[in-house]
Amino acid sequence: MGMNVGSSSGEDEVNSAINTTPLVDVMLVMLIIFLITVPVVTQTIAVNLPKETNVVRVTKPENIEISVSKDGDVYWGTKLIPDMEELVQRLGKESVKNPQPEVHIRGDDKTRYESVGRVIFASQRAGIMRVNFVTEPPARGG
Repeated sequence: MGMNVGSSSGEDEVNSAINTTPLVDVMLVMLIIFLITVPVVTQTIAVNLPKETNVVRVTKPENIEISVSKDGDVYWGTKLIPDMEELVQRLGKESVKNPQPEVHIRGDDKTRYESVGRVIFASQRAGIMRVNFVTEPPARGG
């Protein structure tokens, strides 16, 4: 009795196809895990966020326009204010008027937050009740 091992033709066939079934199975399991865990991770404390408003700015002659340049220089209209103490004094004189004027801060988009913060702090020290920020509306279209 003889034993026959392999094919009778003598050529071994090589299977070069990649079996992707295990890869698809693993990816589906990972997708299901992420879909279940992501909503749990993104839970936050419920707060009422301010809504975006686009109010047309009404320029009144009594409003105070303060500009902050990208270098941190502060201007009252077009006049340079050398230091914050002078700004507080000038705002203090305006704060006693009835009705009290609004302060409109125009900050350059390259200025440091600290420079604008100093103007806000000076307004607070002088007793100004209304401080507004002047921005450009977003560009229309895409």
